[in-house]
Amino acid sequence: MRFFSVTCAPILLLIGLACGVVGLGAALPTQTLDSVAALRPHIAGTFRRPTGFTRTKAGDYLVFDRGGHSVHRIDAAMTATVRLVAIGHEPGKVILPVAFSAAPDGSFVIADAPQGRRRIQVFTAGGLRLRGFYLPGRFEPLVSLNGVPLNGVASVQYDGDAIFLNLPETGSLIVEYAIDGTVRRTIGALRSTGHESDPDVHFALNTGVPLVHPEGGLYFVFQAGEPRFRRYAADGSLLYERVIQGRELDELRAAQPGRWPRRRHGGRELPVVPPLVRTAAVDAGGQLWVALVPPFTYIFDDRGDKIRIVQFRAAGLLMPASLSFAPGGQLLVTPGCYVFDPPD
Repeated sequence: MRFFSVTCAPILLLIGLACGVVGLGAALPTQTLDSVAALRPHIAGTFRRPTGFTRTKAGDYLVFDRGGHSVHRIDAAMTATVRLVAIGHEPGKVILPVAFSAAPDGSFVIADAPQGRRRIQVFTAGGLRLRGFYLPGRFEPLVSLNGVPLNGVASVQYDGDAIFLNLPETGSLIVEYAIDGTVRRTIGALRSTGHESDPDVHFALNTGVPLVHPEGGLYFVFQAGEPRFRRYAADGSLLYERVIQGRELDELRAAQPGRWPRRRHGGRELPVVPPLVRTAAVDAGGQLWVALVPPFTYIFDDRGDKIRIVQFRAAGLLMPASLSFAPGGQLLVTPGCYVFDPPD
């Protein structure tokens, strides 16, 4: 996964209309959501860089501490914590983790990169390793935000049965794996970028996050290049595609370059492309929440229409690193491990 494209906005709009793609630029008021709960300071302070925060059906919480190479369980009262997964290269431990995703039953997946190899491990709710497998190729961070990679295994999503990854180098947006590493299917054609002759750039512009819809099927949110999302049916067919527009994005969209700087990684020069989307999540009603690089989050209904703009406030204004919905509907946000009630 990896990148970004720059084109004339009026031309894009005409192309989008011609293709049945609807722009979502209507002005909406911004609603500020204040946190209603948070991990206690003596617990939150033990984590170096929490970038995953979820709640299970049993009521306890899971925290993925990317900076600490670990996963922790916190009790429902938020008073005690137990480390479930620790740092290490060997199976059952993690090193250089880049992503985490948990199922409602508390089982979870961690994507890491021991010695540059892309590894996926599946754990029980108690932290015992169930399965693990490596993906072909090495981990190459083409799209990152504040040093946090977003492409490749960083896109992992897990629903308790299947693992979904954005791997555009396969020729598809989404690859669905069984927990034993068997490929079940691929979903979604790559979008045209105008950079097909440069595969690294082309793949980067097809970077994004797959999200499981509660009623079946998937969303896919492009994080680099022109911000868009797609909705796929349970059989993998495309239902619709939407352009993500709004005044909150106008300045960043206008400033997008046509060429990107390259950095040496793993013996070769790779383009580094900044995203416009930080992260995304789907609530129980099928609404899509898209957290932008500016401190705004757009909410889209199941038809793909933008219906709300929100900001999150705790100790200050939050720029989400992750969003997760608890079984009761509350929204859990990192950094800081805060809890929010969704808007009325």
